[in-house]
This record gives sequence, C-alpha cells and structure tokens, in this order.
Amino acid sequence: MRMENTGLESEVVELSRLVHVMEGLGFVLADQWDYERVTFDKKFESKGSTYYLRVQAYAIEGDVGGKHAIVKLLTPLLGKHYYPHGVEYGEGENFPANIVTTSKTLLSQLKEEIDKIK
Repeated sequence: MRMENTGLESEVVELSRLVHVMEGLGFVLADQWDYERVTFDKKFESKGSTYYLRVQAYAIEGDVGGKHAIVKLLTPLLGKHYYPHGVEYGEGENFPANIVTTSKTLLSQLKEEIDKIK
C-alpha cells in the first residue's frame, strides 16, 4: 500500500540527519550494498502476521556509503510479509486498521522532524 499525501514525497535531506531521526522513531536502516539507495523499515506484528512500513530514498548528491549524501525521499510503503516469499505491497492486501493508523502517525511525526532539521 502506497502511503500517499504524507508530505514526505520528494523531501530532500542530509542522510546522516535522516538516519538520526529515523532511528529515533524506531526505524531500522536496511543493511545493503548500494551507493545510491537507502531503505528504512519499521516492523509491526499483529495477529500472527508481520507488516513493514518502508521509507526509501535515493542519493541526489554524494553516495549513501559515505553517510554524507543528500537524499530524496520516495512515497512510503506499507507491506505484509509472506514467508518465504517476501513483502507484498499490493493494493489487494488487507491491513489492520491499527497498523495503518500507527503508520500514518509515524509518517506525520517523520515529516515534522524533517521540517525541523531542514
């Protein structure tokens, strides 16, 4: 599920500051080998199912490996994990209302924090 109209789409921020904010909100920086893209995940568990709120960004200046990159955020995603296949983000997925509400609240808090550090 695309989390539209959060105000985060196309936000531009320094990666090191973004990492600090995201960790403060309970997101985990995905361990990956990519110099252009970065992914943060927040895991939720509900009624035996696992969900992930994912915030992605890509470098518009510098590289992610150096932690001093300037990144541009993409539209956040909410997905459901299916073992062993991975996470599905399709519109046909059903997400518990409490997970959607919590995700929207976190994204709103993220927007506020990014506005403070810009």
